[in-house]
Amino acid sequence: MAKPSPSAAPSESLPPPQMQTALDSALDDLIGYAMRRAQLKLFQNLIGRLSAHDLRPAQFSALAIIDQNPGLMQADLARALAIEPPQVVPLLNKLESRALAVRVRCKPDKRSYGIFLSKTGETLLKELKQIAVQSDLDATAALDGEEREELLRLLKKVYQD
Repeated sequence: MAKPSPSAAPSESLPPPQMQTALDSALDDLIGYAMRRAQLKLFQNLIGRLSAHDLRPAQFSALAIIDQNPGLMQADLARALAIEPPQVVPLLNKLESRALAVRVRCKPDKRSYGIFLSKTGETLLKELKQIAVQSDLDATAALDGEEREELLRLLKKVYQD
């Protein structure tokens, strides 16, 4: 049996709205499906904007988490990003290669490293936060301010439970 070519792999992009309506009508009442569709829309918007800085959403998220928790350990960053610890290594390697973050050996336990933003990382993160906020607003333009607040409140209620 022939394997599908890589170009035939499913795409993360969404089909045109009229076609999508017919394709997903059986899933309309599933919250998980609606959340995934919304997440795709928001991430596609953010990915496009972060690409100018050669970064992905996970890398932006890592920078923001490190900024709020200077010196955190790789395992803590993995937990905060909801990824497996081995996945943090290439992510941090990329941030370090761009001089955005640094791993500093901990004095009490020489096997552990604390993660910090560099000055370059701090400066870039300020710009990236503005990009993320604008991306969020643009991707949710169909909602007014009150609806955005309510949606955010409900989503937090779901994932913080």
